[in-house]
Amino acid sequence: MLPEFENTEIAFKYRSNSELKQARFLFSSMASPTITSIGLKLTDFAISWKLPVKGLIKKTLFNHFCGGETMAEAAGTAAEIGKYGVDTILDYGVEGKESEHDFDLAVPEFVKAIQYASKNKNIPFISMKVTGFARFALLEKVHAQATISADEQAEYNRIYGRIDKVCKAAADNNIMVLVDAEESWIQKPVDELTDAMMEKYNKEKVVVFNTFQLYRHDRLLFLQESIVVAKTKGYLHGSKLVRGAYMEKERKRAAEMGYPSPIQPNKQATDKDYDEAVLFCLQNLQYNAVFIGTHNENSCLLAAKYMEANNIPATTDRVYFSQLYGMSDNISFNLANSGYHVAKYLPYGPVYDVIPYLMRRAQENTSVAGQTSRELVLLQKEIKRRRL
Repeated sequence: MLPEFENTEIAFKYRSNSELKQARFLFSSMASPTITSIGLKLTDFAISWKLPVKGLIKKTLFNHFCGGETMAEAAGTAAEIGKYGVDTILDYGVEGKESEHDFDLAVPEFVKAIQYASKNKNIPFISMKVTGFARFALLEKVHAQATISADEQAEYNRIYGRIDKVCKAAADNNIMVLVDAEESWIQKPVDELTDAMMEKYNKEKVVVFNTFQLYRHDRLLFLQESIVVAKTKGYLHGSKLVRGAYMEKERKRAAEMGYPSPIQPNKQATDKDYDEAVLFCLQNLQYNAVFIGTHNENSCLLAAKYMEANNIPATTDRVYFSQLYGMSDNISFNLANSGYHVAKYLPYGPVYDVIPYLMRRAQENTSVAGQTSRELVLLQKEIKRRRL
């Protein structure tokens, strides 16, 4: 059964009347670039001066886009959306660490999340970033194929060891790991480390997924080649497909340093490659599992139609759809209602530690053409349906 993305009753069934109104206020505010810009600057100022704004942030952006401050709170949110057939990806939202001590501490935190997820049937995934276990400058050096010292090689080996511990814990506990994409100038070691984990752990089923940002013009070909390599070497490939998250930064760096931008020339080219990637993965499910991470209704419908036309059951464990918690509920809950596997990205962590994530959500909803207005139209439709 194909999903109906206009059905707001299904989309917002898990939201109370007050939560709906709060969401409308939030997206109305983010619809204004001026209000968003002022709000982010004030938040930054308040945090710098240690002003007591935690309560305000928690009641607004945090509550809408995050699952809670602790794993237990996130599990409570996961259980709530799980009632409607929507699974959860636990995403420890703390960012910006740079010391070996912090990297070592991250490993047991992720193992703990994996063990916790294994006891909750509606949390089949965790998400992780290689930069949560590695110094950015070293990854940059490895990517550039610069000569590294013996100490740096030992440091890189420790990065491998940390990631291996997390992936082994995932394999042992039957949990899947989504390895996030990073900036293009550190992506090669991220790919190499993730490929090594896939080759080691993706034997009987897909445990580890690499992420492909299709707003880069070279990633469709790399995805296709990666699946062929996996087939040749005898392991299953995990393909997480996204459009991308670093466009402005990528273009700016390319212009400043005088190299060709890795970013697609326009949105149409990105959409074309994304949809081709979706179809390629669906055509190769015997060698591959695909995680379709997008807020684009057309791409989701394309996948659902292909699956229906080619007798691929909605319940196959080789296909997952995903959206961020707090966004595109019309896609997530209607897909789940039609029997497809869906999982929401659910960040959690101390309020102040996840502020970088929250700021990106606010900026994206302001800058992505049509996203905020689409959310508002759907929220208004449901509020009107409920006669609030």
